[in-house]
Amino acid sequence: MPQLILFNKPFNVLSQFTDSDNNRSTLAEFIDIKNVYAAGRLDYDSEGLLLLTDNGELQHQITDPKHKLAKTYWAQVEGEPSESDIKLLEVGVNLKDGLTAPAKAKIIPEPQIWDRTPPIRERKSIATTWIALTITEGRNRQVRRMTAAIGFPTLRLIRYSIGHWTIDDLQLGSFSNTTVNAPKRSRKNDMDTPRHSSRRSRKKR
Repeated sequence: MPQLILFNKPFNVLSQFTDSDNNRSTLAEFIDIKNVYAAGRLDYDSEGLLLLTDNGELQHQITDPKHKLAKTYWAQVEGEPSESDIKLLEVGVNLKDGLTAPAKAKIIPEPQIWDRTPPIRERKSIATTWIALTITEGRNRQVRRMTAAIGFPTLRLIRYSIGHWTIDDLQLGSFSNTTVNAPKRSRKNDMDTPRHSSRRSRKKR
């Protein structure tokens, strides 16, 4: 059966195993499993869940927009958005590449998570707010562009979940390795709920 790896990616780590510039952290510093590849990507300056697999069909199923696999992000934004601002995120935001699809959004308490290294730059005179935003699209830097479009720039971004997979019980820089049923082309979803076997990465941060 295909392998599926859940990795809690730290800030300023590439979502790949090599770096052409040879000066940035990569997945190779954290994951010592051969022949696995990222299913989708997570920006260098974003944190949280990244999925990897050794199966091309599974990789395609996770990343193909037609499957509309929901992704939930925790965004720390500058300012204090109102409920009407949050509603704008839900109904759709006009970006340069078009209107975003309907999403789920809500203001949440500050998550009990790791400290970021380096920390965000906060202005003492301006409060920050945490938002949970669930989208089914995968546009480039979409969450950041959505919050900026309504007047609340994202200062920190963490991907909490992809589908039913989450970073629960995954320490920063660690991964869990599981197996799932191989997807069938004739069906949209043929993936079992995974049973996690958590492992620490070789490098701690």
